[in-house]
Amino acid sequence: MSSLTMPFEKALELFEPVMGFEVHVELNTATKMFSWAPNEYGDEPNTNVTPLCLGLPGTLPVVNKQAVTSSIRLGLALGCHIAESCRFARKHYFYPDLPKAYQISQFDEPIASEGHVEIELETGEVFQIPIERAHMEEDAGKLTHLGGSGRIQGATASLVDYNRAGVPLVEIVTKPIEGTGALAPQVAREYVSTIRDMVKALGISDARMDQGSIRCDANISLRPRGATKLGTRTETKNINSLKSVERAIRYEIQRQAAILAAGGSIMQETRNWHEDSGRTTAGRPKSDADDYRYMPEPDLVPILTSRERVAELAQTVPESPVLRRRRLKQEWGFTELEFRDVVNGGLVDVVEHTVEAGASPAAARKWWTGEITRVANERGVEVETLQVTPADVAGLEALIEAGTITDRIARQVLAGVLDGEGTPQQVVDARQLAVVSDDSALLEAIDSALSSQPDVLAKIQSGKVQAAGAIIGAVMKAMHGQADAKRVRELILERASQS
Repeated sequence: MSSLTMPFEKALELFEPVMGFEVHVELNTATKMFSWAPNEYGDEPNTNVTPLCLGLPGTLPVVNKQAVTSSIRLGLALGCHIAESCRFARKHYFYPDLPKAYQISQFDEPIASEGHVEIELETGEVFQIPIERAHMEEDAGKLTHLGGSGRIQGATASLVDYNRAGVPLVEIVTKPIEGTGALAPQVAREYVSTIRDMVKALGISDARMDQGSIRCDANISLRPRGATKLGTRTETKNINSLKSVERAIRYEIQRQAAILAAGGSIMQETRNWHEDSGRTTAGRPKSDADDYRYMPEPDLVPILTSRERVAELAQTVPESPVLRRRRLKQEWGFTELEFRDVVNGGLVDVVEHTVEAGASPAAARKWWTGEITRVANERGVEVETLQVTPADVAGLEALIEAGTITDRIARQVLAGVLDGEGTPQQVVDARQLAVVSDDSALLEAIDSALSSQPDVLAKIQSGKVQAAGAIIGAVMKAMHGQADAKRVRELILERASQS
């Protein structure tokens, strides 16, 4: 029965969805949460470890000061109250990739609590997402399962990489989110997108969902229309893209509705999201807080934060993502559709930096949402991993405006930049792509084209100036595209009038 689904619209007629999210944000500190081990993504497995990371006897944790500062700033951005005193706790849950057999987290005394986040959908509808808490903890290591489908079920062996074990995390936990109705999937996506934009603006995380520096656990339950009691929830774990967040919520609504409508009941459990099939499958029975056997961490003293320090850090918190988007959309003069393309592509930052580097908003949007995104999709990578910077794009556009290259040649120049050949100007110089500005060279090519197409010359002379297009094409071919078509047209008409 769990594989059956109900049409989404029908599910919403019968049931009201209630959502909740746990978003885990890895902080980009130089070292880990409680040790001096480097906090670097992508290094060789088990190279960024210390005796503490390996849970060796006699090792003691030391709190990362920068991680605390970043956590406070994030809490302030979430509109939370920052605790004057908070402490760490041991979460006794079996983590095979945390060798000390418990996780250092926070339980009854989080660093931040009672906040809210404003989100805005494409339709302009605004929702307030209530935040219960944001607490500090350490990440677990990474398991790679061999054999089978790559998941633990059916695997023949597992490899563990402790590089991630101990990486500083902030877990943002919402209160139940009610009243979203059929918009629940869009609200889910926009909430996670807003958190991603927030931590990027704060500069506290790489915010790469594809690399796991932001991970989302999505809780969803259904209750009959008109009921007040919450239904039994499931928790879909470690969703790693905005699109998947939206799809997972939608699927779970349809799956749970089918079970409840048939007289079945929902099991409180974790669920695994499968991107290829667009489905969730059962993970493990979901534990409650009591099952984790929290206890105060005996090796760490409480974290004390003065009101003066909080006020000081509050001055470093940027404007909210919603307000920033509204401001930039107005400043750039984009239509709703144009701006949504930038937002959905995660390109707000690079477009803004490109405009700051001297490009027009329209040109910045054109290059980032167009050719650069096309190349990224073609290579199967994220845009931010490509070897092109906002300064490069602004420089490319400046070359076009100066007449040094044409828009067509600019694509060749961009290809060179993306291949690591240097700045746009360096690529133009190395490939000799500058537009030919010598009229004598252009006239030579024009005379050759006119002499080979006397019928076209006759049409131009008779007043059919649109016939000049054929000559322009021949000249551009002869000049390998390195000519200004507008100037070529002017010279053709001059030549035709002189013949």
